[in-house]
Amino acid sequence: MRLYEYEAKKLFKRHGVSVPDGVIVDKTTIDELNKAVFPVVVKAQVFLGGRGKAGLVRTANNKDEAIDHINKIIGIKHGPFFVQKVLVERKVNIKKEYYLAATIDRLEHKPLIIACPEGGVDIEEIAKKNKKSILKYYFNPGHKIHEFTARKIAADIGIHGQAMDQAAKMIQHAYRIFIEFDCKLVEINPLALTDNAQLLAVDAKIDIDEDAMFRNPELKEMGIFARHEIGELTEREKKAKILGIPYVDLEGGDIGVFPGGAGFGIAAIDLIQHYNGKPANFMDSGGAPTQEKLRAMLGLLIDNPDVKAIFGARFGGISRCDDWAKAVVQYVIDNEPQKPMIMRMAGNMEEEGRKIFEQAIKDYPELFKDIKIYSVNTPIEKVIEETIRIARSIPDKNTQGDL
Repeated sequence: MRLYEYEAKKLFKRHGVSVPDGVIVDKTTIDELNKAVFPVVVKAQVFLGGRGKAGLVRTANNKDEAIDHINKIIGIKHGPFFVQKVLVERKVNIKKEYYLAATIDRLEHKPLIIACPEGGVDIEEIAKKNKKSILKYYFNPGHKIHEFTARKIAADIGIHGQAMDQAAKMIQHAYRIFIEFDCKLVEINPLALTDNAQLLAVDAKIDIDEDAMFRNPELKEMGIFARHEIGELTEREKKAKILGIPYVDLEGGDIGVFPGGAGFGIAAIDLIQHYNGKPANFMDSGGAPTQEKLRAMLGLLIDNPDVKAIFGARFGGISRCDDWAKAVVQYVIDNEPQKPMIMRMAGNMEEEGRKIFEQAIKDYPELFKDIKIYSVNTPIEKVIEETIRIARSIPDKNTQGDL
């Protein structure tokens, strides 16, 4: 579960990792700006990257400028999320930027620290330019980092002199947070050396194991509770949760995924990506869902403005093909959707399901003209490739006016 930047920095500050002075502000708490030390940086609190390029990180020299930025930033949609809060921090003069993170190597089954003499950009970009500059230090589970090890890490990335003691302590404190709070990731990027030789965590990212939160009551004291894996739910995810539908939006996708169980839902996403398509969601419609729930699932995809075409697949087991067919047919008759659907059906009650579709196509040819149902004789890969081709043939909604 990802923490907001301001939550991560609050945890840092409590445990000895220095951060710039700042306040968290929304439209109802503008008076918090009276505590700010200007000039400041106003930073939207969202989980997606690219805040700077999106105009969601701005500097302000006084309170009036800060208020203007806050009013312009709060309410903006960034990816699938709306900005609700901003972090207003004292602007620091950065002399040098470094990268520091603690995480888990899933192949080695060990925690490690990743450090780099370059910071401020994605570590993946650094790796592309100079892979050797990324240094890794492995530790046995449960072991602490000794001061001499922390000092070596600092020296390896070029921190010396007056900043050495600060760096060693910050490395030890950051790793202790990683271990004690059952984190998946603790990242400081950049770890900034200021012009007055102070080291600060200018940006912070913490991803914790939601299932272990009961072991850390301090998080609850800080107002941090278990929530969606990445911290927020989109409006469709909120609606799906109320309906009891396992559903996750995928950013940038244009193919709605209407699969059977969760396993095939994941496989469908992988297959669509393998053939260079863009899945718009994960969904689980297994376990013999009711007709109402199946129609609600399809409605989530149809109502998504980014979805151009829908890929559906049902391998009938407990969830029968005829029940699935009834739900799709009834939804189409009731709602008259305009998006093409390319589907494949096989397994339990397949023949009965096929007859339901054939009758519907005969009775409502106009409604079903963009809906194709394939049998087990057609490889699933071919169905996915056709869905991708159809999605690509439909112009983006923001370019339709130019055609």
